Amino acid sequence: MTDSVCVDTAAQPQHCVVWLHGLGADGHDFEPIVPELAIPEHQAVRFIFPHAPVRPVTINGGMQMRAWYDFLSLAPVRGEDYAQVQESVIALQQTITALRQEYSKVVIGGFSQGGVVAGTAALSEGASPDGVFVLSAYLPDFHRAGLTLSAEAADLPVFQAHGVHDPVIPVAFGRAARETFEEAGTALEYEEYMMEHNVCLEEIRALRTWLLKVLAA
Repeated sequence: MTDSVCVDTAAQPQHCVVWLHGLGADGHDFEPIVPELAIPEHQAVRFIFPHAPVRPVTINGGMQMRAWYDFLSLAPVRGEDYAQVQESVIALQQTITALRQEYSKVVIGGFSQGGVVAGTAALSEGASPDGVFVLSAYLPDFHRAGLTLSAEAADLPVFQAHGVHDPVIPVAFGRAARETFEEAGTALEYEEYMMEHNVCLEEIRALRTWLLKVLAA
């Protein structure tokens, strides 16, 4: 994941956050949110917003766009190209391993499809982050993706949020993911907001509180 947008909150960042965008967007999508997080200078963070590969997306008529994986049908958990899910998860875990050479804390997260990849990577065997945030997303079938749930996920800090009126990924999928995080023994903070498939100011404020707590731990 070397093709990315980077934003430092202060000189000489000591921590790193990798934030994955949703289907059809790019690494610039959440770049404007960094100032809203108001990271204190003494907890300087490098935000890395990777660009997903450009690939044909079946549900969009084969149109080429940035996507972490193809959707063969509009059916979360059933319609994904699971080989590509695995590919993106492994790439993210390799990124975590590389970043650990330079930063004290490495946090990953994402919105929608990006949140799927981040949440799956955090729960799978392999390099583990110091925390993960999953916004308006779900968790896929680990077995079909050739991935194994990790015993290391116990006590992992997780922030999960979903819109009650989400028409793209219905809140039921977010609640199912919540159950998986709980069964894995993670330190989960789960929130629902009166919104659709987007983010809101209240959610970003809650994410900031959670993130600063993870970085300070």
